[in-house]
Amino acid sequence: MTTDDGLDAAALARFRALLVAEAAELEAAERDTEADRAPVELDQQSVGRLSRMDAMQVQAMAAAQSRRRAARRAAIRAALARFDEDEYGWCQLCGEAIDPRRLALDPAVARCVDCAGG
Repeated sequence: MTTDDGLDAAALARFRALLVAEAAELEAAERDTEADRAPVELDQQSVGRLSRMDAMQVQAMAAAQSRRRAARRAAIRAALARFDEDEYGWCQLCGEAIDPRRLALDPAVARCVDCAGG
């Protein structure tokens, strides 16, 4: 079975599987880096000033990475919701089909090339 946008059931299943796998990877990465985002202890007796600065930089980078992962997880959840609504593969702005090659590059995209460009 092929939908009007050229995506057959196998392609849809493949894109869904890619999204689910990426969501699981992001969740695992978030759990694995939880300690990096913990507050830096300011005990000068156990850690020197440069070590604290390095720890604070690691913490800031981990927090920024966590924000990027959260944004990506939100995009994936939205894409999976479009599957449930039979809207996956259709541009959310103009309603035209999203090119399958674009979806292959990023299965979570919500806009066609024309609408994404401006």
